[in-house]
Amino acid sequence: MEFIDYYKLLELDQSASQSDIKKAYRKLARKYHPDLNPNDKKAEVKFQQINEAHEVLSDAEKRKKYDQYGKDWKHADQFEQARSGQGSAGGFGGFGGGSGQQGYSGNFDDDTFSDFFEQMFGGGARTRGAGRRPQFKGQDFNAELQLRLTDVYTSQKQTLTVNGKNIRLTIPAGVEDGQTIKITGHGGAGAQGGPKGDLYITFRILNNSNFRREKSNLYAEKEIDLTKAILGGEIEVETFTGKVKLNVKPGTQNGTKVKLKGKGFPKYKKEGQFGDLFITYKVKIPEKLTEAQKKLFEELQKTGI
Repeated sequence: MEFIDYYKLLELDQSASQSDIKKAYRKLARKYHPDLNPNDKKAEVKFQQINEAHEVLSDAEKRKKYDQYGKDWKHADQFEQARSGQGSAGGFGGFGGGSGQQGYSGNFDDDTFSDFFEQMFGGGARTRGAGRRPQFKGQDFNAELQLRLTDVYTSQKQTLTVNGKNIRLTIPAGVEDGQTIKITGHGGAGAQGGPKGDLYITFRILNNSNFRREKSNLYAEKEIDLTKAILGGEIEVETFTGKVKLNVKPGTQNGTKVKLKGKGFPKYKKEGQFGDLFITYKVKIPEKLTEAQKKLFEELQKTGI
């Protein structure tokens, strides 16, 4: 009879805790459950082995015997009786030829030995546990939804087709790239009356704008003329929803950053709340000057500017 390493079967080592054993069992039992693997004989055998391993390792007394005696753990009591001299002369470990009993004397090979104790000790426990088939949650589904940045500035409705079924959902404004949401009960069917799995949707947001987004804040650059930076004045800047006028202060330095409060991106699931828009000024240095312009700059240079 082939020895099955219960720890290896559950993908654990001997130091595994009861919690580890329970988690491993639930994961593997779900994977190989007959209802999820119809007409798969190998999966059926694997499922039976996994249940057997769990039955032994989840019971402290059985696990202790298994850890000590390995493949012969079911014969532990008989070994102990034999060692202590309690076994009868004509049998093994107290199961010798007594009144009204069949004698089991002589040499046992592994198969006969194991089958004998399977009948004496193993069959009843397996039969009692056979009716308790655990429920399993259905498989979770994962999907990706690609949207443009301009699409998620406002809330919108989308219809997704997942596993042949149409699912209508509302996507709140402000959803972020890489964000995942869960839709309960839209995964695979459960086994043994268990609940359905869930659907996880990950959003991929393509930036089709001239703004850089960080959560609910937006960032952009605005080029201004040298004279405007020096003297100040009014300019127009782009926001996500259109142009607005902005006053440039006299003496504005290159790289100066100004904040337009509330002109950023919607905050996720916070109706009416927006981040800010940050504009960084880039002062444009003229490259081709006329002779008259050069003379003006030379005059300015003489004044110590």
